[in-house]
Amino acid sequence: MDDSKGLIIFAREPLPGRVKTRLAATIGNLAAAELYKSMLREVLKRCCELADVYTVVFWDCKAASLPFLAERYGCRSRCQSHGDLGDRMQAAFDEMFADGCKVCCIIGSDAPDLPVSYIQEAFDLLTVQQTDAVFGPSHDGGYYLLGLSRLWPELFRDIDWSTPLVLRQSLAAAERAGIKRALLPEWYDIDTEDDLEKYLARMSGAA
Repeated sequence: MDDSKGLIIFAREPLPGRVKTRLAATIGNLAAAELYKSMLREVLKRCCELADVYTVVFWDCKAASLPFLAERYGCRSRCQSHGDLGDRMQAAFDEMFADGCKVCCIIGSDAPDLPVSYIQEAFDLLTVQQTDAVFGPSHDGGYYLLGLSRLWPELFRDIDWSTPLVLRQSLAAAERAGIKRALLPEWYDIDTEDDLEKYLARMSGAA
């Protein structure tokens, strides 16, 4: 690929009991899995609006499930590597840069109404303004997007993943490494029933 923009989407195989576990505690495993499927389809639909972006879904799944998932969701698909979230994200970035991507962003499947303009802004910051790393802060202290112009392993080490410390620790790691960074507007993941209610309210307001 020539001067390509890559987009990684981290997703789970949508099996009851394996997705949206915090939400499932209140709405049940089956309902949580159906909601996750809907969220994932919306994320994929929105990402199709991005022009000239090489998008790959990296699945947390068994290797045998990969062909089925690729066909069902109509997307380029690979399996996530092993290890903690940092290990898996680093490996995915490494693959995409090895494929020829010049800049690359990663998002999850937990923000179905994430504005596509935010992803485009991240690419613009990386390519036009030549920022090294772009973070999209989420309301819970993590980030919904990470964009990189190359792989910095420092951003994936010694981070307390899935805690409110993620963004703060990641920004501190970037500062220590001398990485030029930028922040996108804050957005919202859907992890709890309260998050879901706020999402439905946003959708109702947008209708």
